[in-house]
Amino acid sequence: MQVLVRDNNVDQALRVLKKKLQREGVLRELKRRRAYEKPSEQRVREKAEAVRRARKAARKQAQREGLLPAPKAKARPGRPMRPSFPRPAAAPTAG
Repeated sequence: MQVLVRDNNVDQALRVLKKKLQREGVLRELKRRRAYEKPSEQRVREKAEAVRRARKAARKQAQREGLLPAPKAKARPGRPMRPSFPRPAAAPTAG
């Protein structure tokens, strides 16, 4: 895994690295391997993960088919949300 440091901005590079590690599941794997896991516990955990993945896939499929409403778009901090269409000019009010 590689992260570029731009303009000696190490803090931003660290944030990007942490986000990449979290997406890949490296941190979760490290935490899981910290202690011994009994085979029975491992089977239970893997089964629960499989159920979670199946539910997520079914939910996404239902959203694609229109059976469930799509999730609301999250506003990203620092970036104002712009409409995808031009807004009409406001009409002057008489008064």
